[in-house]
Amino acid sequence: MPQIKRFGVSLEKELSEKFEALMVRKGYKNRSEAIRDLIRGDLVKKEWARGREVAGVVTLVYDHHKRELVSHLTDIQHEFHHLIISTQHIHLDHDNCLEVIITKGKPDKVQALAERLRSTKGVKYGLLNMATTGKGLG
Repeated sequence: MPQIKRFGVSLEKELSEKFEALMVRKGYKNRSEAIRDLIRGDLVKKEWARGREVAGVVTLVYDHHKRELVSHLTDIQHEFHHLIISTQHIHLDHDNCLEVIITKGKPDKVQALAERLRSTKGVKYGLLNMATTGKGLG
């Protein structure tokens, strides 16, 4: 179990009230966990900025009836096969599919994959969520 270090934080009243509101909105039970998550979020952003190996999740929504779209998306994924750990394909309704692509690699390569997929004609929605491999978080 990791050692815990306690420290005090002083905040202006207005900032403190905003922090408390954030805790309520996000469902935190205590300030410590909220502060830990804020710090971890910043560390993940730094991992991406520094070019360290990262994890990412690409989410796509598209109409699978669009001519050649599914084939084109599959071709792109095969070009980046070394980054892709897993994919999941979900049928949202008769026309629309949601695809989730779990990736691991250098940030610029993961971003290039996400951009290629998102910019493909026929993709209705595309998002890259930055994640971490956990190695840089201690």
